[in-house]
Amino acid sequence: MTTPSCPPDDNPLLDLSGLPRFDAITPEAVGPAIERLLTEAGEALEAVCAEDFPAQWEAMASRLDVATERLGRAWGAVSHLNSVADTPQLRAAYNAALPRVTEFWTRLGADERLYAKYKAMDVERLKPEQRRAHHNAMRGFILGGAELRGDAKERFAAIQERQAELAQKFSENSLDATDAFGWYVAREDLEGLPEDVLQATAAAARADGREGHKLTLKMPCYLPVMQFARNPAVRERMYRAYVTRASDQAEADAVRFDNAAIMTELLALRHEEARLLGHRHFADVSLVPKMADSPEQVTAFLRDLAAKARPHAERDLADMRAFAAAELGIGDPQPWDWPYIGEKLKEVRYAFSEQEVKPYFTAPKVLAGLFHIVETLFEVAIRPDQAPVWHPGVEFYRIERSGPSGPELVGQFYLDPGARKGKRGGAWMDDVRGRWLRPDDGRLQTPVAHMVCNFAEGLEVDGVRRPALLTHDDVITLFHEFGHGLHHMLTQVDERDVAGISGVEWDAVELPSQFMENFCWEWDVLRHMTAHVDTGEPLPRELFDKMVAARNFQSGLQTLRQVEFALFDMLLHSQQEPVGDEAALLDLLRRVREEVAVVMPPAYNRTPHTFSHIFAGGYSAGYYSYKWAEVLSADAYSAFEEAAERTGRGPLDVETGRRYRESILEAGGSRPAMESFKAFRGREPSIEPLLRHQGMA
Repeated sequence: MTTPSCPPDDNPLLDLSGLPRFDAITPEAVGPAIERLLTEAGEALEAVCAEDFPAQWEAMASRLDVATERLGRAWGAVSHLNSVADTPQLRAAYNAALPRVTEFWTRLGADERLYAKYKAMDVERLKPEQRRAHHNAMRGFILGGAELRGDAKERFAAIQERQAELAQKFSENSLDATDAFGWYVAREDLEGLPEDVLQATAAAARADGREGHKLTLKMPCYLPVMQFARNPAVRERMYRAYVTRASDQAEADAVRFDNAAIMTELLALRHEEARLLGHRHFADVSLVPKMADSPEQVTAFLRDLAAKARPHAERDLADMRAFAAAELGIGDPQPWDWPYIGEKLKEVRYAFSEQEVKPYFTAPKVLAGLFHIVETLFEVAIRPDQAPVWHPGVEFYRIERSGPSGPELVGQFYLDPGARKGKRGGAWMDDVRGRWLRPDDGRLQTPVAHMVCNFAEGLEVDGVRRPALLTHDDVITLFHEFGHGLHHMLTQVDERDVAGISGVEWDAVELPSQFMENFCWEWDVLRHMTAHVDTGEPLPRELFDKMVAARNFQSGLQTLRQVEFALFDMLLHSQQEPVGDEAALLDLLRRVREEVAVVMPPAYNRTPHTFSHIFAGGYSAGYYSYKWAEVLSADAYSAFEEAAERTGRGPLDVETGRRYRESILEAGGSRPAMESFKAFRGREPSIEPLLRHQGMA
């Protein structure tokens, strides 16, 4: 078997294959290991900046990129552990090293000597993907402050370091505020909850040595409580605790996690950064490397989408109000009532409930079904593999394709599906390392990815270990993150800065992830990934038909909610002067809601205080990307619908999958995203497939 790998690495954070030593990384090892790598990277920077060092791509990459890539891989491992296995000791080690790491990357990106070397390169002699990487690097130098001088340069560097500290603290506060909440209630207070949720909450209470059931703000607990708990007092307390996390409105001593001051300082620093770079505001800076041309274009897109969705959202709301009054005796629905009303209405209207479907989606069966789709569509094989992991529930896999002399390694990935204490919420894909034809020894480094979710764990019931059960929304989330992973792992680009997701415009990077979600609604696909947890029977067609009928249930409301977040984010970062305090920030959000929302939350709602996407996750002035990329992904998937209609063989059309893989996944960031899209579809994207998929055509 051909298994290319990167050269051995003697750093204590990485094993000999270049993978992280997740089972052996200790807080004590972090500081010295990172410091050594910083020293090596700094020496490499000085070497390539010397006057006699040639301004040639291969020579500079062999010296500098090799050193910085090793630093990036090691620091990525520490950052990942900080997100999925947080402890006080690791957090302290991470925060101690963060300023030095931030300082180095800021210095690297703003080094005028290095910038001059890139300027002096003969671009015409570079390979096409190197030219694209060079173009991105030149843009990055400008955005990184390389053209600043004197006090402005020093201030820019200080801003970057402070922003990194604040973003990390925002993330810590959000996690700690979520973990701090634990409410022990009696069984009779939880009437209506699904049995598997009752079992999980009872197990959580027992683990704490308590009676009854422990409710938390982790999504596998919080969401079912809001959807199914008949007791409105329980829903109210859970709702209030959730929407006031990390704010001054939080319960008891959780007020200490308030993120208000962090948000306003971050916004001020971003605005100052933009002005130093010669831009009006941070939104202009954010859009420089994106597909969208201007904040005005983005806000026009969002407002147009809101106008199309609003009639559907108003109808959704009217339906719920009428149903709540007539069937549930709720004449004046409160914010904590809407998820409950919506679930009950869906059950009545479609004779379908998420909980009715859930027993059919066992985690092992869903994963096997996902792998089958990927293997069929993209002509690869997924196999179990071995590597150090950070938790017993984490699995490691390899992706192979057939080569002239047998299976060839394409990429590998870690899968961490379960929610637990010390792991930040949500779901995400991240890179461990990128594909790279290494310039130091000519060996191919294959890509490795993280796939992280927060699903309910499997439970032991009456001495029998039952697999984790997923909601259909969980299944969609898994497919979404795996789409990101495929983008990263199936690339055939050998220049790491534009391989896979690297170098892809931020507002196009969600295309492959949202594209994969569509397969979760195909009968020919879905039936093969279901097996009832007790009987082993596949999902009945009748139940699937009800799911499809309910697919666009409240799509208008859901679209407006995403537009609300995206418009708030863009307007927040395109103010002529940054918002000065929490009151001004909340007032802007209120005005956005008055413009696009049809349901207004209570005054104590503090959703921005845990809006990690824009304050700690890289989506600042970029949250619109989800809706922007939905246009691309829906149109891309329509090619598979057209193939199914043409051939009658269903959506897993290998020929179309091959074109998609070659045009979009394999190309990565080696060319503009619009070029990749047009290479696949033969034209620019249309919004019509999105409106049709969401029932708003």
